[in-house]
Amino acid sequence: MTTLKVNGVEHRVDLPDDTPLLWVLRDEMELTGTKFGCGMGLCGACTVHVDGAPMRACQLPLSAVDNKNVTTIEGLGKPAEMHVVQLAWQKESVPQCGYCQSGQIMSAAALLRNKHNPSDADIDAAMSGNICRCGTYDRIRQAIHTAAAMLRTGEKA
Repeated sequence: MTTLKVNGVEHRVDLPDDTPLLWVLRDEMELTGTKFGCGMGLCGACTVHVDGAPMRACQLPLSAVDNKNVTTIEGLGKPAEMHVVQLAWQKESVPQCGYCQSGQIMSAAALLRNKHNPSDADIDAAMSGNICRCGTYDRIRQAIHTAAAMLRTGEKA
């Protein structure tokens, strides 16, 4: 039996220890915002935060999150109080197809938790594991700069 806290709610999960966290979130908890992309931890579509650090849920066994805090895109912000990165994503019209966006947003939020004024090089390094097949990388970078500015000024949208 594995105990984990997902988006602030404690869950006890009775699945094999090697079950990927992605399938626990999607199939057992019905949190489908975290996407399956490549299944090898290379595309970033499945990015979640584990104790605040960005991790690839498709490669993370359930045993690795026992007694840990997991945050998914559903727990990052709510419609009435969206996370600053989500607001910046809207402001900069980042998504095209949108499939990779939850992973992109989770990686960007982790970056901004540690770097309040990231350079382009910082952004490129932090986001290098997230693939956008639509090629919205320029808008993603701009949205991260926008979110950083919003954090510094306290702007809401």
